[in-house]
Formats: sequence, structure tokens, C-alpha cells
Amino acid sequence: MADQYISPDEEALGRAHTKEETDAPCPMCGGHMAFDPEKGSLLCLYCDHTIALEGEDGPLEEQDLRQAEFREDFSWGESQKQVICNSCGAQTIYDALEISGTCPYCGSHQVMEEAVDTSLPPNGICPFAISRERADEQFKKWIKKRIFAPSAAKKSAKADSFTGIYTPFWTFDADTISVYSAQYGIRRTVTNSKGQTRSVYYWYRTKGTFAKFIDDELVLASSRHDRRVVAALEPFDLSEGKSYRPEYLAGFISERYSIGLEEGWKCGKAQMDEVLKNEITREIKDRHRADAVRSLKIRTEYSNITYKYLLLPIWMSSFFYRQKTYRFMVNGQTGKVKGKTPVSPWRVAVAVLLGLLLLLGFYLLAGEGSSDVSFHMAEISQICLDACVSRLPLPDKGNTISSVVLWFGPIRAGPIPILEASGQI
Repeated sequence: MADQYISPDEEALGRAHTKEETDAPCPMCGGHMAFDPEKGSLLCLYCDHTIALEGEDGPLEEQDLRQAEFREDFSWGESQKQVICNSCGAQTIYDALEISGTCPYCGSHQVMEEAVDTSLPPNGICPFAISRERADEQFKKWIKKRIFAPSAAKKSAKADSFTGIYTPFWTFDADTISVYSAQYGIRRTVTNSKGQTRSVYYWYRTKGTFAKFIDDELVLASSRHDRRVVAALEPFDLSEGKSYRPEYLAGFISERYSIGLEEGWKCGKAQMDEVLKNEITREIKDRHRADAVRSLKIRTEYSNITYKYLLLPIWMSSFFYRQKTYRFMVNGQTGKVKGKTPVSPWRVAVAVLLGLLLLLGFYLLAGEGSSDVSFHMAEISQICLDACVSRLPLPDKGNTISSVVLWFGPIRAGPIPILEASGQI
């Protein structure tokens, strides 16, 4: 075979080598092998021959954050690499952060090195557990349940081809000890000489310490995806994590982390702070049988901080409706679906009218029962009303909601003034 000419531009890209474990063809027919989520083994796409993955998976080891050598971020599009296909000899250009892909010429699966000299290798991987067909079924069930989606969209929406992507995540563990101070409120209802009821909060000071071990706080390590949509796919079953093997990537796209360990820990710490805030608030309410907590101040020390770098499975796809593309994701373990759908203004308008009728009903009942109950029921209706109006595809939703509230304001059952009383333990 004649030597293949490589231009200076191609040489500058750098040559990436693929893994021997996934380069081997099917021993029965020579076809391409891919990981099958349902069988948990390599499957030939042509003759259905399967090869079991040998070896046992031990528990995934936590890594000490203080001893991590590489902590920096990486940027997509900053550098590229070339792969020469072992099956057909074609050259494919990948972003430097891509770990696996498919040859666009012959369809063979290309799994490359999972790390470079300046990055960390994955600690483990949670393999895909549901197939493309199952992901499509979950999408159809999901879109049928979208209350505000047009009926035509529910009937006609067809997902484009699903792409399975192993997405990078950090997980963090830490022992925490928090010192806090706050005020908790005990609510009482009082009645004046005219029979009118009012809510009164008596506030008391409190302080204390709170200890908690936080396990596997999950942080997205990719800058390519919508963090809110990915977070909505949780939880992932991290107990199904296995030691990293390139065979799991065969037939799927995967990427290296772009959000480094240093930035990842900042995000993880902020999430842990929020967890601690919620749990300390709950503890104060439970311990004092309180109705509210305010002025909460927390100082937390973190110790024994460890991390794992995992690849987690996500199916990605989209559908087309009225000249617009709507993208969505499917959790590759659980089948949970999240994404955007079209909104029917008529369905939202009906929901708004129902909310107005509910408010009117509570107003009419206000004089017959407790004003406290009437006010809170009206408050719930108002929240529902605002949520419905916010789904309308209007240019200025804030002003629209305000206009509806002002127009409907005269029949609201409130607000009832809340008095405050101070106390001290």
C-alpha cells in the first residue's frame, strides 16, 4: 500500500489513536461491534453476535481533592485532532475534547484516548441502560402529557435520530460542620372585638451546630449543554457505576470534561451550601415546631473532600413543529425526559380563565368563612394564575401578569395584614 500524504495543516492537528478493545471487528462476520444497553455486552450490528465483557467491576474509588494534579478548564473548539479509520482508512477530524464517535464513511466506531497529559482520566462510567427504541417510547409518553402543548404537536411530533452521549460529571463528597444563628417564628391566629382574624408571628432567636456528610454531590462538567435541562434529568443511579472501559463507549459519542476540577468544586460547594441551608431550616422548624425561619446565617467548614470523574448516559434528540426545532434529552438509565415543547395559547388562556373563576369563588366565600383560609386559598389560585400566564408566548410576560392581577385585583380576598411580635428564648 502506498504511503498516504498528510498535509501540513493535518499534521498540525495531531494524530489520535483508537483503542484496540473497540477496533476489533465481529469474529463471526467482520462487522462493527457496539455496546448494547439492554444486554450489557458488545453486539454486532449485522449478525447480532454478542461478546460478553469479561472481568469484575470493583467499587469506584474516591480521589482526594487536595492531591489532584490537574484542575484547569478546557475549551471546546480550541484544538482538534485527526483519526485515521482502521476499517476504511478515511481521516476524520474531532474536537480535542471528544473521546468517541463514528466514522462518517464506513460507520465504524472510534474510541480514542480518554485523557491527555494535562487532564484527568475518568474514574468510572454508568453505562446506558435503555436503548434508542426505549428512549423514543419515553419521548412519546412524555409529549402526550404536556398539558399546554397543542394537540397537533402531540400527534405529529416525531423525534429525529437519537444520539447517545456519555456526558462528563464530577461528584464530590465532604464532611461538613456548620455553625448557624437564626430567628424562628411561631404563628398564632388572633381575633379582635369585631370578629376579624389576623395572623401574628412571635419571633425567637436560636443558634446551634449542624454536622452532615454529603455524598456524591453531582456537578455537570461540560459547558456544551443546558445545565438546567441536564439537572432536571436527575437522579442518576450512581450505584450502577462501573470501572471505565472503552467498550462501553463503542457506538456512542462521548466527551472529556471542559469544566475543570477547580471550577467544578466551586459549583459543588455552592450546591452543598444550598443543601445545608435547607436542612438546617428544616431542623430549626422541627426542633421548635416553628412555622417560619428568617435571618439565617451559616458558617461551614468542609473537610475530607473527595471527588470522582464519571461519564453518565444521556440520549439527545429533537423534533420539528411549525418550522421550529425543539430539543430534548432522555436519561440513559431511567428514561426520564426533559426539554422544550410548543405552547398552545388557547390552552393557556383556558387555564387562566379557570384561575380567575377560582379567585372569584374564593372572594365570594370570603365573607362566609375564616378570612385567613380565604386569603391563603386565593393566594394559591393567584400562584396558579401567574404560572399559567407565564406560559403564554407573549413579548412581555411580566407586564401581562401585572395587568391581569390589577384588572382582577378588586375581587381578591386580601391581603390580610400580618403582625409581628418579638420574643427571646
